[in-house]
Amino acid sequence: MPAPLFGRRTALSAAAAMLATPALAQRGWPATRPIEIVVPFAPGGGMDVMARTVAPFLAAQLPGARVIVGNRAGAGGQVGTEAVANAAPDGFVLGACATPTILSQPIERAVRWQPAELTYLAQVVEDPCGLFVRADSPLRGLPDLLAAARARPDDVPYGTAGIGGDDHIATLLLEEAASLRLNHIPFNGTSQLLVPLLGGQLAVGAFNISEALPLLRDRSIRGLALASAERNPTAPDIPTYREGGVDVVFSAGRGIFGPPGLPGAIRAQIEAAFAAIFSDPAWSDAAARAGLPLKPLVGAAYRDAALGGEAALRALWARRPWKE
Repeated sequence: MPAPLFGRRTALSAAAAMLATPALAQRGWPATRPIEIVVPFAPGGGMDVMARTVAPFLAAQLPGARVIVGNRAGAGGQVGTEAVANAAPDGFVLGACATPTILSQPIERAVRWQPAELTYLAQVVEDPCGLFVRADSPLRGLPDLLAAARARPDDVPYGTAGIGGDDHIATLLLEEAASLRLNHIPFNGTSQLLVPLLGGQLAVGAFNISEALPLLRDRSIRGLALASAERNPTAPDIPTYREGGVDVVFSAGRGIFGPPGLPGAIRAQIEAAFAAIFSDPAWSDAAARAGLPLKPLVGAAYRDAALGGEAALRALWARRPWKE
């Protein structure tokens, strides 16, 4: 490996970094008040679990920091995401987000953020989408659901955490690939749809494997299929969409982001904190207990992954607008 070169640009960068540290200390970040992670859905869903699991680890990596999690549900995640996107870029307000929702909502409606302007800090999980039914449902697998939908077009109801979310997009892709239509019923978060699903008022719930695991373990629900490339090791009895005859693979990427213009010194500290978290065996243990399917990405790698699906979403919108 060649020796590193230290020139005028490197020296200026080092000087700027040294000057930035006292400025951060004067502003008191991160010790003067709590850092809030805004979850744009109701408590109890996959994004909420991810944020609450990672928050104490983030606090431990930022000396003097207190990290709290707050829920601001509404409009399928739009309300909470806008709160973060329009917050002061001082490091005290961060947000939990999911792809493709952060990309799909600006395609279908007027929102107060531009995806490319947000500060992508770290992806934590990649969570396969799936279809689930109550344990006593007559639907035994994906072929049964497809047959029911073909017999009753636009009539078989399924619930998601909101319009334009990952589970909605995944089901639109399923409908397109199988040439059929289901009846979409959006809720304000996965936890909200579980009540009618378990009560028998909702035929099918579309959500992620991490959200399903507790109910699968106590046998309250069954999985019809997962939109993963292979069977998931946490639920090996659930077949993939491909095994059910539909070539669809789709997951939610969930992570932490900040408002546009987050100062480089603050961003670097948060990214370094996440890199340390992801290498900590205690984090791996905590994530396993929470059922989080980890796929860590930090900084630029997360930004590239988050924004990489926008063209495909715009193409889907042109074929099948999902505004309902």
